[in-house]
Amino acid sequence: HQFNPFLILKRKNADEFQGEVLGFSLVYSGDFIGQVEVDNFDVTRVVMGIHPNEFRWELQKGEMFQTPEMVMVYSEHGMNEMSQTYHELYRTRLARGIWRDKERPILINNWEATYFDFNEEKILQIARKAKEIGIELFVLDDGWFGKRNWDNCSLGDWYPNLEKLRDGIAGLSKKIEEMGMKFGLWFEPEMVSPDSRLFRSHPDWAIQVKGRPKQLARNQLVLDLSREEVQDYIVESVDRVLREAPITYVKWDMNRNITDWGSGHLAAGRQKELGHRYILGLYRILERLTGMHPDVLFEGCAGGGGRFDPGMLYYMPQIWASDDTDAAERLAIQHGTACVYPPVSMGCHVSACPNHIVGRETPLFTRGVVAMEGNLGYELDLTAMEEKDKDEVKRQIGFYKDIREIVQKGRYYRLKHDGDQRAWMYVSEKGDRAVVSFVQILAKANTVPKRLRLKGLEREAFYRVEQVMEAGEEAGTPGIRDVCLLRGSSLMNIGLGLNRPSGDFQAQQWVMYREG
Repeated sequence: HQFNPFLILKRKNADEFQGEVLGFSLVYSGDFIGQVEVDNFDVTRVVMGIHPNEFRWELQKGEMFQTPEMVMVYSEHGMNEMSQTYHELYRTRLARGIWRDKERPILINNWEATYFDFNEEKILQIARKAKEIGIELFVLDDGWFGKRNWDNCSLGDWYPNLEKLRDGIAGLSKKIEEMGMKFGLWFEPEMVSPDSRLFRSHPDWAIQVKGRPKQLARNQLVLDLSREEVQDYIVESVDRVLREAPITYVKWDMNRNITDWGSGHLAAGRQKELGHRYILGLYRILERLTGMHPDVLFEGCAGGGGRFDPGMLYYMPQIWASDDTDAAERLAIQHGTACVYPPVSMGCHVSACPNHIVGRETPLFTRGVVAMEGNLGYELDLTAMEEKDKDEVKRQIGFYKDIREIVQKGRYYRLKHDGDQRAWMYVSEKGDRAVVSFVQILAKANTVPKRLRLKGLEREAFYRVEQVMEAGEEAGTPGIRDVCLLRGSSLMNIGLGLNRPSGDFQAQQWVMYREG
């Protein structure tokens, strides 16, 4: 969570839109190292690859070892141009399958609404409300399998908990499909709970050092993915669930770091191969499952964004950016992620307030604006919302559906990331539409009127500018005000006027249409 296989070298005077920049992105999901050294001749040397600590690989005569690839990008027009290059490359060439180019569905995930405490009726209540306001995909998170009522058991036992779901996953998913929504499901296939059928049958399948106590984290152990029988078990278990029910989305989680590096499968002299063999095993699992289920949208997750890298994007065209769903915190998280990864790859959710992690209150409008920076989703209890808030959510969903293609396929520009102000914009592939978002984090006294200069527009073209407001009198419709016609050069040189802050965490949003 603290390190990503990516780094930037830039000239001292380089910023978002000017100066020389070099990006380095390692296509790998395991332990890595990134080093930069400047020698006494002012020559800079960059090294990236598999981390040498605890790594060793024995090559027999005639064998071959392939190192991970690295994608390097050069820009002479600052970091934003570098980001756009990575976005286009990773979105259209690294990602694969039918979901690479399809619009991603707006989803609701039940986790922050129910945690482990749910039954079929509670899930269906949330799903009915979700359908009413335009949500397209319902995702059932942790707690649906084995005897899972807390995080202390059942990982590895991928069969439905019939005490919670009387008709199982197949029955629940069919009922949600009959409502007119798609159904998705959470898995954590790389893990095993000591209190599980799987562990009692195969205790040697967990990563562990022989003769030493096993270290638990989150009451779970990590399966040894270097073993083919473990790979086969994961593939067969997940495949069985996906075949027995209409499931179009899988959230693939991985919630603890790996300790106790040891494998009963490997000889004593080859134990340091385990880390890399684990990643190769993971890739083999994902290659098989994505091939068997090409219509399923896989979303990666590792305690949030702990494994957000090009290696995973090859198999999963979107990844959950962070378990931190607080809108103010998400501004920095999503800004950093979009330095290299396309916004269409970022899962971004609106959660309830006060936020369950930091306890912060932020306006619902602002939470929606922040979540629209990537793939919009919701993670709250719709059945507990006031009507005015449901109207606002309905408005957000309708607006996002209108701009979805621009966000997911357009050119991305970081406009502001300083102090208490954040701003970004998207320009459509044809250049005929743009969406601009701005957030003032903390209000400040005695400030002069501010303006936001835009990027990526045609200088001589005129644009109809509409400011997006919260839900108006007619429920679920965007209120529009300050409609004006401005030339592209004016918008880029003079900019849009920003409101004086009326409180903390205030957002503004505009949509623009090129005239003629």
